[in-house]
Amino acid sequence: MQYIKAIFTFDNIEEYQQDLLIADLADLGFDTFEDSDKGFTAFVIKDNFEESALKDILSVHAEYFTAAYTLENVADENWNAEWEKNFSPLIIDDICYVRATFHAPQPSYPYEIIIDPKMAFGTGHHQTTTMMMQYILATDIKNRVILDMGCGTGILAILAAKLGAKRLVAIDYDEICYESTVENAALNHIENLTALCGSKEAIPDDHFDLIFANINRNILLDQIQRYAEVLKVEGKIFFSGFYLEPDLQMIKDECAKFNIQYLDHMQNGDWVAAQFEKK
Repeated sequence: MQYIKAIFTFDNIEEYQQDLLIADLADLGFDTFEDSDKGFTAFVIKDNFEESALKDILSVHAEYFTAAYTLENVADENWNAEWEKNFSPLIIDDICYVRATFHAPQPSYPYEIIIDPKMAFGTGHHQTTTMMMQYILATDIKNRVILDMGCGTGILAILAAKLGAKRLVAIDYDEICYESTVENAALNHIENLTALCGSKEAIPDDHFDLIFANINRNILLDQIQRYAEVLKVEGKIFFSGFYLEPDLQMIKDECAKFNIQYLDHMQNGDWVAAQFEKK
């Protein structure tokens, strides 16, 4: 599969403005982002890319900052080399060590996760993934049945498996994310994880103790009703992929329709993760 690499540079851009632009690009199909000294680089499947739509997005933001970009084709076989140049190991709360296969193991950490991201989102480096992992590490996972929506690389489900989850279902609409989750589960010797390719229609008629959903506001709002149908009473949902205002209140309001109560949230930069419970 062929990808487009868009290299963005900016003048006078604030961090929150960059985050808003990234959210808009994600809606266009961009699913991986890398920071650079003067901006960031984003990747999108070539068949899904329309430059006119990109120009429309940039024109909306033009009154706030000046942006320039260049486009390059990226072949599948070059992707791992791109990540090896840019993917450094990550430590979460001094408990969990996230690395790629080309990094040395660190057995001093209680939990180690091996991730080969390819084109999939979710190496733990983005604030939303980090916060979701912090929630998971602070939760009693043992013997729980878990649904991971928008699983990306499968990193959240893999962490839950290492924490003693009984059974896991990980779903992503992107075939590359699905394949990445399968491969990363094997790398981490996880045998109780079922990966599925699809969206809310792929969610099995099951009963889950916990749901992880690190996607974006609009998709979360669309899928909350389905989450409510499969979440056990007193089951919890961890959401991320959105901002404090107005996103969190919109998600609270939608959850309230289905008796899912807000508990708390955390914030990292402009990004938010929140914990809810079904009553």
